[in-house]
Amino acid sequence: MDKLINWLSSGEMLTKSEFKDLIDGYTPENAEKLAFLANNKRQQIFSNNIYIRGLIEFTNYCKNNCYYCGIRRDNKNVSRYRLTKEDILPCCDKGYKLGFRTFVLQGGEDNFFTDDKLCEIISEIKNLYPDCAVTLSIGERTLESYQKLFNAGADRYLLRHETANDKHYSSLHPRELTLSNRIKCLENLKSIGYQVGCGFMVGSPNQTNEFLAEDLYFLQQFRPHMVGIGPFIPQKDTPFANQTAGTLEKTLYLLSIIRLMLPDVLLPATTALGTIHPKGREMGILSGANVIMPNLSPEIVRGKYTLYDNKLYTGDEAAENLKLLREKLKTINCKVYIGRGDSPKI
Repeated sequence: MDKLINWLSSGEMLTKSEFKDLIDGYTPENAEKLAFLANNKRQQIFSNNIYIRGLIEFTNYCKNNCYYCGIRRDNKNVSRYRLTKEDILPCCDKGYKLGFRTFVLQGGEDNFFTDDKLCEIISEIKNLYPDCAVTLSIGERTLESYQKLFNAGADRYLLRHETANDKHYSSLHPRELTLSNRIKCLENLKSIGYQVGCGFMVGSPNQTNEFLAEDLYFLQQFRPHMVGIGPFIPQKDTPFANQTAGTLEKTLYLLSIIRLMLPDVLLPATTALGTIHPKGREMGILSGANVIMPNLSPEIVRGKYTLYDNKLYTGDEAAENLKLLREKLKTINCKVYIGRGDSPKI
């Protein structure tokens, strides 16, 4: 196990079987060792700076029916909403005044938002706030669509692959969604010039350590600019309502592995981490994460973006409470970084 940890921390490429051995070798002692190395690696590259992104969840309509997601098409218990450009721009204005220099437009795969509508929103944000980055997280689209959005000013794109194993992917998604198309979308985004993010759930139904090893191997080969992982948390109105949630411990362990494998990656301490433990995000940072995404959405809709149960959107999760976030980060010798927070690769 020590040999694998040393290889990982020195930048050696691992095989799938070696990644599996690394995951199988979880113990509290090994987790502590990896977290120490990962936190040091984060500090070497990013100092004590934590990048913040202002999250705007602009639509909870979705054409897809993913079995794990609370805003899936067939969930009739969701209070649906869409934000207009006139709703979104004041969120950016508030965020800019608070110090945010990246805005993340996240939503379900909502056909209402055509390329033209999205390009208008993106270009307006970039015109008003030229020193800011725009990140999109709106699912699978065509190469042509991605290119139009990039030309309008989008800088980054988050598209979690969810699992790199085809069999596992088909157990989480309906037949019309395929892993091959998801990977093709990620490759298209990278070829256009986006800063690209992918990622996966930890502890999703039917997941094995072998599947997680395939996820890590995929990340090692694809080398994204950003990686978003978080524990699977069930949502009461989905087919996976009664499944067991992913664990804090395994998520932190994998965060450390990813930081050491991809030293300059942008790695969020996600809302899901904060949902399963009151200090989950701070623990994520001490395990190698360096990004936090407070919520800038209008308060009236924050409780409606129900990807999973008990999702945080108040406290230091709310963008307005940056003072509270700063205080929490100070306790772990970190600080909020005011700037775009681009990938060091750029």
